[in-house]
Amino acid sequence: MHAFSESAIRGSFVNASLRERKNLQLPAPIDEIDWERLDYLGWRDPKSPQLGYVVVDLDGEPVGMLTRQAEARPRARAQCSWCEDVQLPNDVVLLSTRRAGAAGRKGDSLGALVCENFECSTNVRRRPTLAYVGFDLEAERERRIAALRERVTLFALRVLEE
Repeated sequence: MHAFSESAIRGSFVNASLRERKNLQLPAPIDEIDWERLDYLGWRDPKSPQLGYVVVDLDGEPVGMLTRQAEARPRARAQCSWCEDVQLPNDVVLLSTRRAGAAGRKGDSLGALVCENFECSTNVRRRPTLAYVGFDLEAERERRIAALRERVTLFALRVLEE
């Protein structure tokens, strides 16, 4: 993922009001973020934990999405729809996000089951389970990283659809 400036991140949110963009708190000092190990930037609002922020790199441009966690949690252990990690070390929650533009102003939204604190980039980089003798672990890790990027990108594109 490209490294983005604070102003680029704040200005990237396609489904947030000017006030929401101005008031959002970034996850850490921008220069301390390890951008090379991220497939998207995701964090929770420390003042409002039900709010989350996701920034996706679309062809070198940031696209930010304000998300909201559903109050109800999945009844059974859910699988993250982005990283699809079957050995999740974390909880999965339902996040919804308003669509961009006129569709979002009408109330249209999308939802996804996602790692509660956006741990997907870490999950796909963990050593995969050995499936059989001769299984290429590094190729599987690279496949998982590419699949995560594709799923997050498709989600962002769906938010942007008019």
